[in-house]
Formats: sequence, C-alpha cells, structure tokens
Amino acid sequence: MIRLAQPQLGDEEIKAVTDVIRSGIIASGPQVRRFEETFAAYVGVRHAIATSNGTVALHAALLAAGVGPGDRVVTTPFTFVATANAILYCGAVPVFSDIDPDTYNLSPHALAETLARLKDAGTPAKAVLLVHLFGLPCDMTSIMAVASEHGAIVIEDCAQAHGAAYNGRRVGTFGTVGTFSFYATKNLTTGEGGMVVTDSDEVAQRVRQLVNHGRIDRYEHALLGYNYRMTDLAAAMGLAQLAKLEQFNLKRRANAVRLSRQLADVPGLVLPVEPQGCYHVYHQYTVRHPERDELARWLRENGIETGVIYPIPLHKQPLYRELGYGDQSLPVAEEVARQVLSLPVHPGLTEQDINTVAETVRAFVSGRLPSA
Repeated sequence: MIRLAQPQLGDEEIKAVTDVIRSGIIASGPQVRRFEETFAAYVGVRHAIATSNGTVALHAALLAAGVGPGDRVVTTPFTFVATANAILYCGAVPVFSDIDPDTYNLSPHALAETLARLKDAGTPAKAVLLVHLFGLPCDMTSIMAVASEHGAIVIEDCAQAHGAAYNGRRVGTFGTVGTFSFYATKNLTTGEGGMVVTDSDEVAQRVRQLVNHGRIDRYEHALLGYNYRMTDLAAAMGLAQLAKLEQFNLKRRANAVRLSRQLADVPGLVLPVEPQGCYHVYHQYTVRHPERDELARWLRENGIETGVIYPIPLHKQPLYRELGYGDQSLPVAEEVARQVLSLPVHPGLTEQDINTVAETVRAFVSGRLPSA
C-alpha cells in the first residue's frame, strides 16, 4: 500500500529521545527551551512557546491576543474542526467566511464582505483566524489590508504549513500571533505537540503563563491557566525533525511537481496551485474531481491510500448545526468539500511510487489499470 502519510523518523530521533530518557528529565525542561529557541529562529520571530498539541496552541494564542466572550472571530469553514473549536473555548463566536475556489484558503473578497457585514450589524470582528491550508500560504497582502481596514487583528493557524512562505517571509510572522501543530502526519512531528509564535513580548508572556497554570513564580499563579506544556521527550524529537524539515519540504515539492506534470492533462481533474509569491510545502497534495468517491475507491482497490480532507465544511458539522450555523450558505466551501481528494506526496515516497500514483489516476479515466 502506498500510504497517504508516513512519519519520517530515523536514528536521529531515536538517539534524541533515548538521551532524554537517560537524562532523567522527561517533563518540560532544557530540551523544550532549546526547541523553542531553535524554532523561533527558524520561523523568524522573537518568541516561540511549545505546547502539548496544536489545538491548545490555538486556544492559548487566541486568549493571549485578547479574544474573549462574545467576540466575533472570522475564520474559514474549510479546515479541521479544531480551528473553530478554539474560538468557542474562549467563549467567542466563530463567523465563517467563504474560501477561494483555487487555493481553498480564505477568500479576501469574501472576507471583506463578512467584516463589513459584521461592522454594519454593530458586532465588528475582533480577529481573523486564517488557516494556511494544506501548506499553501494565504493571500497575506490582501488579508492583512482587509483586516486592518476593519480593525481586526490577524491570527495565523499554520498547523499544516511548517516552512511555507509568502513573498519570502515565513508564515506565522504576519499576524499578532501564529500557531503550529506537530501531529504525527505533519511535515514536522513530535507525535503530538504544538507551538505559539509571536514578536509581541506581551503576548508571549501571557501565553507562557496560560500554558503553565497561570504561573508567574513557583507556586504563585496570576490567572486561570492550563496544563498545556510540552515534554522534553517531544521537544527532543522536534529538534531532530526540525533539522530535516527543509529536506522534507523539498522532497514534498519535488513529488508534487512530478505528480502535477503527469496529471496535467487528465480530464476533469483540478490540480493544486501555487500562486506567485507563495512557497507551498504540500502537507497535502489535494486535487478535485466530480467523481471523487469513485476515484478514491479505484485508488484504494489498487493499493493507494488517499484522504478526503475535508468532507464536511464546519458550518455543516453536527456540532455547528446544533449551534445554529446549518442554514448558512457558503457555496464554494460546500462544492469543494464534495470534490477534494488528497494524494500521497510525503517525503518517504520513491519516484516509482509517484509514477504509480499518477498512472493509476490516469487509468481511472479509461477504467483500466496501466500495463505492468
């Protein structure tokens, strides 16, 4: 089976974790601090705060940025549910705005309309929580301008975009604060883990308190905090992974280019885009096809794992229907969700693996397997 995702773990990760175990310091300690410093330097920010996963990184980032009960936070309906759930955790109100049909990221035009509508209703948005989906940066020039015009801060969910860049600047550095996830399938993994990044001393200090029980000194706590800390075991793995991240991303990009070249003329198949100025790191290589389910079945039957990411827009999820979002119409997100399919491009694949994926997709059109 050609897998959709496969963690790339080797001797470096084994040694790093083993060294931590032998040190006797396995909770949050020196490896976490080193990982934070190294990751901050990599992204290009002054502060990085490690967390136990990407979801709690979002929660802490939102709180530290001042998002609270009743605040409107505009976000995408086409992402993993944790993005919107983190808004709810703060007592704030998610407001879904439609996506661009080519990039699947927030549409700046739709965002402008959403922000204007909220302002006209007397409930202006506190923040825009964008997602650099599948490893492709959002249109940051347009989004930052629109958000600024309406007085909304920008928070970046970079859970799928480790190393992605917009006009040469890494994602996570544009807004007030950004977050990353290090889940097992991500471009950089610690099994579970996350990171909050910011240039703001105030935001960084508040995040550090929030993730450590509101602590300001040993057994002295100034606010209602949480136990969102990363362990040294996870951080050690993260350091080993970070040293390989550029290599991983280059391989993902090479696999994506090879796949796109071989699939460019397949009827009905819409391939991923990389707009000018964007550096895509292909956490997912996501295509669209009107017969998505049949194509996925064909590939599975022929030894290729795929993923439907994501089949249900957030406003149509049972939870959000229950909260009253179900009647909202977001036609682009709804159409995209019916057609998307992610194909394997992870760095563990060989050129022959990529060729096999392409040949099997092409064969779907004619209904027969390629010759052996």
